[in-house]
Amino acid sequence: MIPAHTLDQLKALRLDGMVAALSDQAISSAAAELGFEQRLSLLVQREIDWRDDKRLTRLLKCARLKVSSASIEDILWRDSHNLDRNLITSLAGCDWVRHSRTVLLTGATGTGRTWLSCALARQAARCGFPLHDHAETPSTIAELRTMHRGARCAHLRLHSMTPQAAIC
Repeated sequence: MIPAHTLDQLKALRLDGMVAALSDQAISSAAAELGFEQRLSLLVQREIDWRDDKRLTRLLKCARLKVSSASIEDILWRDSHNLDRNLITSLAGCDWVRHSRTVLLTGATGTGRTWLSCALARQAARCGFPLHDHAETPSTIAELRTMHRGARCAHLRLHSMTPQAAIC
């Protein structure tokens, strides 16, 4: 059994993933057969996974995506959608965010632009990029028009967090 003092210290250090993993190991007979290094490795990996999950949850909550369930993996690759699989795969790699590029989705009403933008945003959050759902306000539209006329990429100043991807 793990001493309560040790668990309290781990909680004080904000190692909640390790606390959960240690509790799981305490009740598991399979964990008792593992060596110290293996158990420590499992604890560290659980803490990393815990933190990654918390970060993704926070990023998605801050993004306030209109379609929170949209995911790149759920794209329907029908011929009628006219989606370039190579382009979407390239966008899913998030290089467009790393290189401060703008992605503009166009198409007729009801073709899934919002869904696709939310799927790309979710993928960017998975890669660890801060997001911001930027409502279509006249100032945003005017700024986008200015960017288009000048044929240059400007950074949208959206939030004190300085998101690396903006969803319009």
